[in-house]
Amino acid sequence: MKSPLVVKLGSALVVDERGRPRRALLRRRAGELAAIVAQGTPVCVVSSGAIALGLAGEKRPSSLPRLQAASALGQAALQRAWQDALRPHGLDAAQILLTSGDLADRRAYVNIRAAFNALFARSAVPVVNENDATATDEISFGDNDALAAQVAVLLRARVLVLLTSVPGVLREGVVIKDGAEARSAVFGARSAFGRGGMESKVAAAELAAAAGIPTVIGGEAPLDELLAAGGTRFAAAGGAPAFKLWLRHGKRISGRIVVDAGARRAVVDGGASLLAVGITAVDGGFRAGDGVELVGPDGQPFARGIAAVDAADLAPGVEAVHRDRLVLL
Repeated sequence: MKSPLVVKLGSALVVDERGRPRRALLRRRAGELAAIVAQGTPVCVVSSGAIALGLAGEKRPSSLPRLQAASALGQAALQRAWQDALRPHGLDAAQILLTSGDLADRRAYVNIRAAFNALFARSAVPVVNENDATATDEISFGDNDALAAQVAVLLRARVLVLLTSVPGVLREGVVIKDGAEARSAVFGARSAFGRGGMESKVAAAELAAAAGIPTVIGGEAPLDELLAAGGTRFAAAGGAPAFKLWLRHGKRISGRIVVDAGARRAVVDGGASLLAVGITAVDGGFRAGDGVELVGPDGQPFARGIAAVDAADLAPGVEAVHRDRLVLL
């Protein structure tokens, strides 16, 4: 099976100002996605819009329970809209709702990927959204741009496309073609219903590209044009084994371990495990199996890993993080 294409659409693209699905746009994009599936490439859609549909044109509330209620009401409408758009092409829209907590556990992470692959084998199109009806700050991705990047990493996508209402990252009205220059842009305001904005798209694109996934931020152009040469393009910066990608991008961090210069050098240059003797400070009451961030004497994180022991049990001679369960940043 080919590596999938992941396409993300924000609320402003999916829902109009009156809180109704933009059916013409969804039909057009569904046709493009169907053509890609027909060529043998699986497709996954990350779609915002549940809250906007649930509010049905009302102003976005600040109350979390009201937002969660709107999400619960709107998610069914969002899924129907995608099903209606894809069905004429003989494709089923499969619903997958995630929180970051779902990706933090390695077993769940692998199971979720297997579920995606089973759907791809049936030529179905997974439509992914954050489970806003139950997510809390502790288990939230923050916005669907970050979710799209995480899904792309999970699936080892061939390309991530972040669709927006403009043709790419702009500087003085001109599209910045090279994503390496995108950080110099001045980012505008977010949409009324979305949580992202161009700044979050750039951050998500950089995350995916760092994991070895080419990423495009683009606008209304057809997908084949965006994939060929359109939008703002972020080149893949490398890759890593699936476990290392999960550890870097999926595993939740429960504490920080500050180490001295010698321990940092042994881990970074020598490929060694982190021993407790090199630890100068610990922040957070993490337990064995929790994710931890390793910080050098300059205060800068340089690695992430899985704690081998509880924070309270760190003592000279104890292995704090094994090298096989550690990834350099």
